[in-house]
Amino acid sequence: MTTILIIDDSQLARNMVSGMVRGARPEWQIVTAKNADDALEKVAEVTPDIAIVDFNMPGMDGLNLSCELHSRFPDLDISILTANVQDSIRRKVTDKGFRFVEKPITPDKMRDLLASIP
Repeated sequence: MTTILIIDDSQLARNMVSGMVRGARPEWQIVTAKNADDALEKVAEVTPDIAIVDFNMPGMDGLNLSCELHSRFPDLDISILTANVQDSIRRKVTDKGFRFVEKPITPDKMRDLLASIP
């Protein structure tokens, strides 16, 4: 079973992304986390196959969290969501090998994202 980890400090965003994933891939296990610390606790119990990470969060930001997750799980497929669409942020994300996804996330964007995951 594929496990997807959704990390966002906004409960509404977590619910929206979870709902879109559930609608597109009902067979996947969805695990959510409200910040980096919560995510790191969750991955001590479950190994994710995919992570969708908010860029702007209090404490450790999404890019640093993604780097930490990647060091623990080198095969983890990581996408970073952000409303900060500056070219410098996009480069930082893609230079690390992560997908860059602009917020707001829509069903079409989610469908395209999920289709791009092997």
